[in-house]
Amino acid sequence: MKFAQTGCTEGDGMAAGLSWTTSERAGCMIVVVRGRLDLAATRGLRGMLQKCLAEQPAALLADLSGMSLGQETALSVFTAIHQQAAVWPGTPVVFCAPRPEMADLLARQRYGPLRTCADVDEAVREVTRHGVVPPMIIDQLVPMTGAARHARDLATEACVRWELPDLIGPVGVVVTELVSNAVEHANTMITLRLTLLRRYLHVAVRDGSVAPPETRLPGVGSVDRGRGLLLVDSLAVNWGWLPTSDGKVVWTILAL
Repeated sequence: MKFAQTGCTEGDGMAAGLSWTTSERAGCMIVVVRGRLDLAATRGLRGMLQKCLAEQPAALLADLSGMSLGQETALSVFTAIHQQAAVWPGTPVVFCAPRPEMADLLARQRYGPLRTCADVDEAVREVTRHGVVPPMIIDQLVPMTGAARHARDLATEACVRWELPDLIGPVGVVVTELVSNAVEHANTMITLRLTLLRRYLHVAVRDGSVAPPETRLPGVGSVDRGRGLLLVDSLAVNWGWLPTSDGKVVWTILAL
């Protein structure tokens, strides 16, 4: 697994008096947040946590023991991350060792049902004790002619292996469109990941371009550009994208 950041990361959050470091343990991404959290710091912190989610770790653990609370409403940044994780990639998010005033606010669920633990060690034990690694297929694709066809073949193989014959067509269309977009617009190495969950099949395509995917309505611009994402939208339960440390990941969710 590739992780987004190691060591101290500079950005909007640090400029606003907040800093963070990230590390990995037992497949979990651990983010240690230090400093004072107020509204000015939420943008940078949210962006960093989104990049962590884009790595699709077994769990995202935020160590808040060194963080103080400047403005109560700034805690809404954790609500946003929890909601994003619940949609995709389905990663558990646990907030560890919050100071008493934050622990009280979180316990009252004023900012949603956010999960807390006494410390990171307890959170890692809980995740590894109850965590189940879902079936997954990952492949690296070269940005060249044939990449989309290879992605489609891989999607077919996954559906056959997981006994999902009705999804062979829809998943094939989705991976073809996403990989084709990555080849055309990013022209970087591409990572394709298919993950089987209890009710859904997740498809994620990662590339090295920071430019967000764009959809275009019929008759707007060129005939084909951006039209494939409309097709993806029609087939998927949900789809979206997140920034990564070196580009972006576009994800889709298909119902089983």
